[in-house]
Amino acid sequence: MAFELTSPAFAPGQPIPAKYTCDGQDISPPLQWHDTPNDTQSFALIMDDPDAPAGDWVHWLLFNLPADLRELAEKSALPQGSQTGKNSWGRFEYGGPCPPRGTHRYFFKLYALNTTLDRAAGNSKAHLLKAIERHTLAQAELMGTYSRQK
Repeated sequence: MAFELTSPAFAPGQPIPAKYTCDGQDISPPLQWHDTPNDTQSFALIMDDPDAPAGDWVHWLLFNLPADLRELAEKSALPQGSQTGKNSWGRFEYGGPCPPRGTHRYFFKLYALNTTLDRAAGNSKAHLLKAIERHTLAQAELMGTYSRQK
């Protein structure tokens, strides 16, 4: 089997429940993964919205997730040693879907890495992607959608 990222809260390509958005509790959804590469030393996670009017909008950046971790619970406290990067709101935390109009796609991308990263890696999505480019063993992706009900 291939490295796979799933959520018990929504199926791939389906709507993300309002609970995990700015219209609800704005808490992170539960995520699970399996079939990780044997040499994995840590994981990094990026959640972004490529459909945002201003371009790619980063909702969540995590890195140095432990190699033995296989899930993040809903509104999960991060495991010891894990770190957060800065999202597009300038915060070091999860920010749920909140599209100004229309249906947007939200991509959760999980990277299995052959190393742990320096804290500076999480300053932004660009910094994190640069830091992992030569250390990615595998990538898993889950996409959900969301549109606000007005």
